[in-house]
Amino acid sequence: MDSQPPVKIHSGTPGLDEVLHGGFTSGQTTVVSGGPGTGKTIIGLQFLATGDSGLYIGFEERENQLRQNATALGIDLSNITILDLSAKADRFFNDNDYTIFPSEEVEGEELIEQIVSALNATEFDRLVIDPLSELRALLPDDFQFRRNISSLFNELSDRSVTTLCTAQPADKHVESDLQFLSNTAIELQYTNDRRTLEVTKYRGSEFAAGSHTYRIHTGTGGHVYPKLVPGDHQREYDRTQLSSGLESLDRLIGGGLERGSVTVISGPSGVGKTTTGSYFLQSAAARGERALAYLFEELRADYLYRSTQLGMQLEQFTDEGTLEIKEIEALSKTPDEFAAHVQTAVEDCNVEFVMIDGTAGYRQSLRGDDSPAQLTREIHALCRYLKRMGVTVILIEEISAITGEFAPTTHQISYLADNLVFLRYLEIEGGMQKAIGVLKKRYSGFETSLRQLSIDTDGLHIGSPLSGYQGLLTGIAKPIESAHGKKINNETDYQTD
Repeated sequence: MDSQPPVKIHSGTPGLDEVLHGGFTSGQTTVVSGGPGTGKTIIGLQFLATGDSGLYIGFEERENQLRQNATALGIDLSNITILDLSAKADRFFNDNDYTIFPSEEVEGEELIEQIVSALNATEFDRLVIDPLSELRALLPDDFQFRRNISSLFNELSDRSVTTLCTAQPADKHVESDLQFLSNTAIELQYTNDRRTLEVTKYRGSEFAAGSHTYRIHTGTGGHVYPKLVPGDHQREYDRTQLSSGLESLDRLIGGGLERGSVTVISGPSGVGKTTTGSYFLQSAAARGERALAYLFEELRADYLYRSTQLGMQLEQFTDEGTLEIKEIEALSKTPDEFAAHVQTAVEDCNVEFVMIDGTAGYRQSLRGDDSPAQLTREIHALCRYLKRMGVTVILIEEISAITGEFAPTTHQISYLADNLVFLRYLEIEGGMQKAIGVLKKRYSGFETSLRQLSIDTDGLHIGSPLSGYQGLLTGIAKPIESAHGKKINNETDYQTD
């Protein structure tokens, strides 16, 4: 006979149920450990507020302060019973006792009696003990602590009470004992102005492994942003070619970009990368697709003004609702939060086209692991997810070198690209020109020549092939000489937009 899957209940923290593959196991105990300020109590309060009846047993924060803080975080504790076991205010200023360390040995027994009385007197299906590690001081040794806590967990399970306990990491033995005795163990950390959550144990259930962003918002409380797992998502789509709206650009890249492909547009600063990508963005919005641009390196108002000066109609499409432009403030999000925003846009708002401008700003603006390799893995996972969902992606990649040895990308992301379009500055006979070319196209052929590129008030123009020169990819073009010593520079006519 097949065993039934465990019954799970909502954790109350947005995003945490996704990490736990459905929530906490009903009738079992979870231990949440972490240092001061990591958000343990908030997870416990949101857990209680989600249920029909709950009991909170607290040793550190007074009831009125606890309820006040919960209200500021948007957590409703009106139906929650609170047993306040924090130290009373007159303990320190007792006229009859001038020491802050009372000699009575009965205090521990009195606290335990209060806890037992509350557990027996109140009807509840959810319990939080914050922190449970405080009980260690009330028991004579580690053995008695483990035995009593094991008995408590078993009794609560028999009563079908789902329990969440917090633990401080100061006493590693106590924390380890609690995690061993519990059904589920969650660890919180707070480093470099970033909170993370990781499930280290979950008996009888799968869970999303790894470290996930945990953010506390005023008015809405704690929120978990799970790591994006591309393989968990898939959508059927037609790999049709999508036009840029410029005939010459489409011809250069073999007819357009395939739906669900990733395109990297690379080049040095000011060469026209964002403008080139914006034509695809505008064309998607004009077709009635939902398009979304994330600006990591430019203000939204500046971007819209500049596009209008080039004759583009991006502002019109933002007004019509087919185009959204999001300016990302530096260090305001972690990679997990950004990926969650993109996922919501795709799955809830039906976004079909995404442009990220640019990848260097993505690395500098998103908080998290400082390792460039880690951030490359994050953008890899995001692009894989978007491809699986049939979303067309453009990444704007800035190259630091203006001339010199040719490198299509700076941060080794060319492997992400189905299509790689590069823009270059050229020094030709003492003057500076721009050129555009295609280095890679996975799903079709493309034109292999480099072509002249110019941008003016009428927009982007692609002109004649740059024939008769050598060294174009280095940025310093030299005319090719014939056997008779004459320069060869035969430019073929090419209709521009």
